[in-house]
Amino acid sequence: MTRYEKGKEVIEGIQERSLDEIFGAIDDIAPDMARFVVEFPYSEIYTRPEVDLKTRELCTVAALTVLGTIPQLKDHIGAALNVGNSPTEIVEIIMQMSAYAGFPKAINGIVAAKEVFNEKGLLPVRD
Repeated sequence: MTRYEKGKEVIEGIQERSLDEIFGAIDDIAPDMARFVVEFPYSEIYTRPEVDLKTRELCTVAALTVLGTIPQLKDHIGAALNVGNSPTEIVEIIMQMSAYAGFPKAINGIVAAKEVFNEKGLLPVRD
């Protein structure tokens, strides 16, 4: 299996959108960017056996919250749900980021989570 095939398999296992949907917007300007993303983080990082996908996705949600990259955050909130994280766990991780990234980024992350949860019929979030 090539690095691309390995990464594609991971993405297809955790994301609900196809690779074309995820990377289609950049294909006509930077087609190699999608390949880089598939071959490096998804093939080389996400497949390492030391940490499971559930934990990796929570870490990714935390990082994207801190960075404030809302489109990617929403994709990874969906992926976090797909690999077994609960809405409550995701909200708690985003709330924790208020201590490191500030309240505006954490609030934006919560709003992004609410949008994803609403699309999936997961509101209201209850313990």
